[in-house]
Amino acid sequence: MSDAAAPEIVPDTEHRGIIARLPQLPRDLAQLARFDRPIGWWLLFWPCAWGVWLTGAGWQVELVLWLLLGSIAMRGAGCVYNDIVDADLDRQVARTAVRPVASGRVSKKLARVWLLALCLVGLLVLLQLRPLAQGVALASVALVAAYPFMKRITWWPQAWLGMVFTWGLLVGWTELRADNWDALAAMYAGAALWVIGYDTIYALQDREDDALVGIRSSALRMGAHVRSGVAGCYAGAIGLWALAFWLYRADWVALLALLPAAGHLAWQVVTLDPEDGANPLDRFRSNRWTGALVAIACFIVGNA
Repeated sequence: MSDAAAPEIVPDTEHRGIIARLPQLPRDLAQLARFDRPIGWWLLFWPCAWGVWLTGAGWQVELVLWLLLGSIAMRGAGCVYNDIVDADLDRQVARTAVRPVASGRVSKKLARVWLLALCLVGLLVLLQLRPLAQGVALASVALVAAYPFMKRITWWPQAWLGMVFTWGLLVGWTELRADNWDALAAMYAGAALWVIGYDTIYALQDREDDALVGIRSSALRMGAHVRSGVAGCYAGAIGLWALAFWLYRADWVALLALLPAAGHLAWQVVTLDPEDGANPLDRFRSNRWTGALVAIACFIVGNA
């Protein structure tokens, strides 16, 4: 297919200019790994940074950069795997019908080769970690492999994504220490609720198509109560993060570090308009700043 005949770049891409300048095949591979949508790897990376910085081990710049590379590669690999599995469903949803595998521009065979290449980058990152963290990282593989099927069997695939997309928190923590499991568990549970909240917002874009083709989501399950549902998830996240900080350091002042993140999540809920197509996408993307604000809080609590 020539560049002129290629379908429009997916509507929620963030880098139309960069992607549009690539030749067709590299462009398709970049889209397949969602390199045009960096929000995904930011959301995967921030929990990694939380785990590192809450340990009190300082900036750990080299480790954080390795985890950033791993987040970019493995988020890309997860998207390629998801598109291979979901090709038939994607063809039936307006927003995803133009994806490279669903549209036929990239064959499943080539997609598998691209998946392997991205996984090799992930393996390189894995080899930089100590054995305990390596084991924790590898334990996520089964969860990742099962995720694309969750939307077929449960109304809460976002809950499964919550476990998967925050796994880096456990990896970052166990690379540097192997104690304070209660604080880590509370932090992880809060992170999972955060993911359920923001991915419910993201799923608002596809509610009509999902209902027609039988895809299940928390956005559909919550129905008219989606704003209060997201608010509940976000409130639970803040509460559990506060508990994690308290278990780590029983100091009321440390809890103040969470106020900026709490304010940002409250802004998302108050300004969310489920009926405005652009609004949910914008609120979803703003969670990169939530992740950054929680990362700052973790560094303050862990290293002050």
